[in-house]
Amino acid sequence: MPDPPPSSFVPWDALFNNPLFAGGLGLAGLGAAAALARRSAIQGASLIKRRLLVDVEISKQDDSYNWILAWLSLPRAPGGFITSKLTRIHHLSMKTTSRGSAQTRPANTHFFLQSGYGKHIIRFKNAYIQVNREKQSSANMTTGEPHETVTLTTLYAYRNIFEDIFAEAHQLAMQAQEGKTVMYTSRGAEWAKFGEPRRKRPLQSVILDQGIKERIVDDVKDFLLRQQWYVDRGIPYRRGYLLYGPPGSGKSSFIQALAGELDFGVAMINLSERGMADDKLAHLLTKLPPRTILLLEDADAAFRNRRQVDADGYSGATVTFSGLLNALDGVAAGEERIAFLTTNHIDRLDEALIRPGRVDMTVRIGEATRHQAAQMWDRFYGDIDEGRKGREKFLQKLEELGLIGEGVRRHTSTAAIQGLFLFNKDNMEGAIAMAEGLVPQMYEPDPEQLEGGIKARA
Repeated sequence: MPDPPPSSFVPWDALFNNPLFAGGLGLAGLGAAAALARRSAIQGASLIKRRLLVDVEISKQDDSYNWILAWLSLPRAPGGFITSKLTRIHHLSMKTTSRGSAQTRPANTHFFLQSGYGKHIIRFKNAYIQVNREKQSSANMTTGEPHETVTLTTLYAYRNIFEDIFAEAHQLAMQAQEGKTVMYTSRGAEWAKFGEPRRKRPLQSVILDQGIKERIVDDVKDFLLRQQWYVDRGIPYRRGYLLYGPPGSGKSSFIQALAGELDFGVAMINLSERGMADDKLAHLLTKLPPRTILLLEDADAAFRNRRQVDADGYSGATVTFSGLLNALDGVAAGEERIAFLTTNHIDRLDEALIRPGRVDMTVRIGEATRHQAAQMWDRFYGDIDEGRKGREKFLQKLEELGLIGEGVRRHTSTAAIQGLFLFNKDNMEGAIAMAEGLVPQMYEPDPEQLEGGIKARA
């Protein structure tokens, strides 16, 4: 007789004939089939979605982010934003902008309704679009502000509608900035808009000495027309200007007015600002916003690092002289750039900084002259000064004080003259009578106090 099978051997027939095993196997099979069917359905739906839908994601770091939010706030039908029948945005957020004090000037406070976080449905040119605005888990390491995105989704057949949306949003943004100058400042290692865009300052409102303004403006406009000329000759396409002179002479005002004339923005960097290091400066100059004038204020600040550490441990600005030179004209220096440097102390600047290629034009904007005083008088009192008699009296008074003319003994600034005129609005005689206030007040110590101080030191 054959040996019996080992006790560990179980016949397959007996195993499958076991009702408990067969039932469990059947349930497991059904579960696997259901999971497979569910996965296939999800993949199929995802495939159909990819085929039928198209979306575009806009990051908050992109300029078009605020354009799209402003575009979404527009009413799509008569009756306003909230009651619009074509717009299905039910969750809103408020953005308030104010100019001046909200208590004293409430008329300059504007309330701006924009789409809130979440999903919304809008209709634009017969296309239904889902808008999803959400915050991301990541945040800006410098400001701590969370990243945001806006995603627009529509049917693939209407994919070209995005071009119309961005074109309309861009046009809306340009209309909002029309007649204004956008100011930029450094925020960390990036550029950020500095407040609300400012009303463009007319170029004729800045009064410089005869011929100075026209000389700079003509040179800048000629530079903007000669990009191909620079490229053909292998010359870096950038232009540098140095404006120097005493405070209040109109250097910064002229640059702002020039930006308005050219329809440019102004990107400002203060070299004396703490935390402005060489690498940060170089990075900012390679990422200038398009169509902007670079304004480097206090250019002499980079030379303070050559001195010894002060008693408080501060050795001046952290931008070094070599760092400034490399940022302006180094290997990594950017192109397509118009840069203006300003300083009140040109004697502190090194010849290496103001050589051609870094600074192509150096212009002194100095103390007020007879020409400037006359032009400013006409701007303030030209409509009420018949026969220019008041102007002649004012100019004669300034000559007697030694502020203008051939016998200049003292100097005053155009800012001081403007302050005098602002104090005497529509009052020519008051401005003439108070002209002596333009004479710089020099400190003269009391003789008795001076003598006492000498004895004390002795």
